Amino acid sequence: MKKLLLSIFAIVLIAVTLSTSGSILAHAQDHPVKQDKQDQRINGKWHFVFDTQGGDREFEAEFSVDADGKVTGTWGKAAVAGTYKDGHMVLAFDTYSDEANETAQLKLDGQIDDSETISGNWSFSSYDGTFKATHPKP
Repeated sequence: MKKLLLSIFAIVLIAVTLSTSGSILAHAQDHPVKQDKQDQRINGKWHFVFDTQGGDREFEAEFSVDADGKVTGTWGKAAVAGTYKDGHMVLAFDTYSDEANETAQLKLDGQIDDSETISGNWSFSSYDGTFKATHPKP
């Protein structure tokens, strides 16, 4: 008799578990969890203007961001590497400067605003300053 009661209890427990799991799964399908989509505003061509001690310096770049926020692209002939999330871009990659006659790491740290202008700070070797970047006009 004790074995019979334990068997019935086990069957009821399994049935309740399956029933509850099914309703949880059905509820999850009715209300899927929303995942934030990666901000795509960084994608495309950009025209950078660096504020330097010697005056403005202009550069062209093109970026692409994946779903995880990894930025790739080009800065002149250099390959870009960095991250982008919630409008904040951080890049660090090696590039050559004709003016400085050296290869060094260029670091950019900027924020994109509602008008799709990126503003921030740059550093290269012993040089640094601020920058603004916009999408070039067609």
